[in-house]
Amino acid sequence: MERAGNVLRLSSALTIANVAALSETGKQQFADTDMVVDLAGVTEVDSSALSLMFEWQREARRRNIMISFINLPDSLFSLAKLYGVSDLIGSSA
Repeated sequence: MERAGNVLRLSSALTIANVAALSETGKQQFADTDMVVDLAGVTEVDSSALSLMFEWQREARRRNIMISFINLPDSLFSLAKLYGVSDLIGSSA
């Protein structure tokens, strides 16, 4: 995970094995400004990746900031569509 300004870049797997740690580390990176999470470097996903995104959205709301997700891997977008939550992650390509 790397932060540059208000962009948080992820470059690892987003799976059950690491999302709890990523959740906390990511929340520590949130500032008092809108955040963009770039998922271009994500190498592997499972459904826990969606849980991570929802957790970060809740944290952003708690802090009164906006969060958006860009460059979702096809596999993550497919999971979101499968579960009927693609409109909830507010992603852009």
